[in-house]
Formats: sequence, C-alpha cells, structure tokens
Amino acid sequence: MDRTSVIFGNKMPESVIRKAEKSKRDFIKKFGDDSGVDYHFTAKENSVIGKSLGVQELCLSDKDELSLPENAVIIGNIRMGFGHYRISMAMASAAKKLGYVPYWLDLCSLKGTTCAKIIEHQNELYSLGSRISQKSRVFNKVVWEPVNYDMFKQLSYNAADQKNAELMANAIKSLPKDVPFIATHVWPAQAAVHAGFTNVVNAIPDNWPMALHYAEGSIHTVQTPSAYLGYKALREMAKRRLKPMPDGTLFDVGHYVDDELTANIESDNAARIKRIKDGKPRRYLLTVGGAGAQVDIFAHIISRLLPKIKKNKAALFINVGDHKNVWEQLKQKLPKLADSTEHFNDFDETESFCADAIEGEVTGVHAFCNDDIFAAVYSTNLLMRATDVLITKPSELSFYPVPKLMIKRVGGHERWGAIRAAEVGDGTYECDTLPQIYTMLDLLQSCDEALLNMIENISKNNKAGLYNGAYKVVELATGKFTK
Repeated sequence: MDRTSVIFGNKMPESVIRKAEKSKRDFIKKFGDDSGVDYHFTAKENSVIGKSLGVQELCLSDKDELSLPENAVIIGNIRMGFGHYRISMAMASAAKKLGYVPYWLDLCSLKGTTCAKIIEHQNELYSLGSRISQKSRVFNKVVWEPVNYDMFKQLSYNAADQKNAELMANAIKSLPKDVPFIATHVWPAQAAVHAGFTNVVNAIPDNWPMALHYAEGSIHTVQTPSAYLGYKALREMAKRRLKPMPDGTLFDVGHYVDDELTANIESDNAARIKRIKDGKPRRYLLTVGGAGAQVDIFAHIISRLLPKIKKNKAALFINVGDHKNVWEQLKQKLPKLADSTEHFNDFDETESFCADAIEGEVTGVHAFCNDDIFAAVYSTNLLMRATDVLITKPSELSFYPVPKLMIKRVGGHERWGAIRAAEVGDGTYECDTLPQIYTMLDLLQSCDEALLNMIENISKNNKAGLYNGAYKVVELATGKFTK
C-alpha cells in the first residue's frame, strides 16, 4: 500500500519519493526487515490501571492464543515522553465509561521487532534533543525550534514517515483487523492502516498543524477549531498550493480528557473554591515530562514557593514520574527539600493520598516517583483533582480541566497549547522567562480573583462540552459518533 507518492490527492515530487525510499532502505540496513516473521499476541490486565480503567495490555506471545471480546477497542501508542501515554489513558478511561474493554498496544513494547527498534531509535533522538534544548539557547534556537516548528510541518516529512511505517505494520498484522483502533501517536495509526485495519482513528495531540501527524486512511481527530482548519487546509505544509483533506476524514472533537476528571469537574471546582474562601494553602502541582528536561526551571519555581510553603500559605506536589535522578538533582540544588514527604514506588499509597487530598488538608512538599511508567504518568492525573494550580509546559496537559500556569515550552509546536489554554481561559499564556513565571506565580498566589476566574471558565467550558473529546474519539472508532 503506497501512502508516500500521493497524500490526500497531492502528488509528491520525485525527489521526496526517492528520499523516503532511501530512508526505508537505511532503516532496513540498520534494524532489519522482519516482514516474513509471524508475531502472536496475548493479553493481561495492567497491574496499575487495569482495575480502575479496565486496561488489558497486548503483549507478544509464542502462541496464537488471543481472543478479543466484541466490545474490544485497541489503543495504539508509543512511549515518547509521557504525553502519548497520558492521552491513551484518557481514551481507555472514556472507552471503559462507554462500555468497552480497552486493549493497550504499545509499539515500543514489542521488543525484537523492526517496528520497536525503529521507534526506540527515534525516541532516543527526540529525548536527547529535548534535554539539550533546555541547556543550550543556541541549539534551541538554531536546531530544536526549527525542527519542531517547521521541519515536522512539511508534507515531505509525512511521505518519509509513511514509507518507514511499512516496516512497522508486520508487528501487528496478526491482530483482528475489524477491531476499532484508536492511535494516540501517528506511527501506530500509520502501522495499523498499512496492516489493513479497517477502522482506525488517529487522535492528533498537537494544536499546531504538522504534517507528521497525518495517517491517510484513518479518521483524524483534533482538539480545537484552529487545529481543524490548519490540518484541513494542510496549512503551510509545502511551498505550492495543496488540496485539502477530504470531507469526513477530520473531526474537531474537543479536549482529550479522562472520564474520572471530566465527571468530577464541578465537585473538584467546588473544593477549589472552598479552599480559596477558607484561606487554605494554595496547592501547586509541578510535573516532570518524560524526557526529564527543565530541571533548572523547576528548581527556581520551587525556591520561589518554599517561603510561602513554610508559612503554610502554599503546598506543593512534585511528580518526577519515573525520573528519580531528577528528584535527586532538585534536592542537591535545594537542600530544604530533604524535609519533603516522599511517595515512592507505592501506587496504592499514592491513590489513597490523592483521594484524601481532594477535600482533606494538605501541607508542605510532597514528592512522587514510581519506576512503573503507568504509575508515573497516572499519578499526575490523580493529583490534578486535588490541585489548585498545575505548573506545566504547554504540552498535552494544556487541554486538561485544571487551572494551569504555563512555563516555557520544550518544542516550538507546544506554544499553541498555551495559546489555546489562555484563549479558553483555563490556563495562562506561556511564561517563557523566570521573571514572567515569578510574576504569574505571585499573581495566582495572592490574587483570588485571577484563580477564581480560571475555575469559572473551566465550568463554562465543561457545560459547552469542551472536555468531552475522548468520549467522541471512542464513538468515532466504534461507529457511534453523531455531531
């Protein structure tokens, strides 16, 4: 199946096709071609989010023993940072709510396959670039920002990705093709299309239109009207005029948010308002991304908050994910963090703490870390419900229904997440310098009106259905979607 030569009716130049074919040959030379290998799968309940979200993990098996129920939905993803896992959890949560069984398919976990080798290689490069970009202004300006903002935008980039995805399809071709397939990264979507799946939904995460997110042959979804227009028109994706995406292949569904967060928006907002009126410590949640970048910025933010925490004017949650080294670095920079309460590698305890914190009392600094990737990511979801202000870079968390302080982006495309949050009023604009961060932090700490305004906007957005995107993606995948 050729998805490289013509994309949405736009014929690609011969030079682009040759470059794409060379990229595929280079990957074969580096990682091999397993197209003649038959892979089989089994399923097991996820040890962390199996009971709460109903997640079953699809794993490679020596035997052909997989049997999926009629209400199965496959959620295809990769671990690239934490974002795509987090969006997958939103889809799983929505699927369970709507009566389906979510089957988790992480292409990176298919060890030994050409598919996993290719993704692991590219993921390592992206993580390295993310970390360097936070330490070198020159690298960030000359290399990282242009790559994330301009290179990934070009239709020629999608042509190469589609050719490389031909090497990923074999790893999943044994799975039943008629099962609804939701992809939270473009590579699983492309792999599923090439493998012959008949109902693939490609849940695009970014608010900035980039051609790398296209998986022609699938249904595409986005979270905002501006993203819809940009992707529909193939905005600035080539120097020539391009044909738009065909009708019926792209939908603006709203923000991808977990059911347990969406269903509790009003009660969580009420708890926030009560804390404000009662003069309780302002609660902040600081999250570390999957690449472990931005340690220096986090240290400055924490240092700014520590005096307020000491006076019981603020409380702080820090989730370092599975990056314990980041926590150690923070403690070296800020010795006062040695007095923090650590919640490490005990997800049951973390769940209990978060449940109690929603309406209970919280003081001091609480650090969270878990070696398990599912626990590492999902801990942030649990903490959000008990948080007054989420401090985050403008990535996938930009779209969540919690007041947000947006700090400096890691990739150029992320700036549009902050723009979205600022426009719908549930977050700040991007504060990309320390003085800007300090100004906004002080405002949200001392000005009840500013925080209450965000909370009110979240309620307004909720009434308009803005946070229902994950439900609609599941409905699209299962043929139940109606506008």
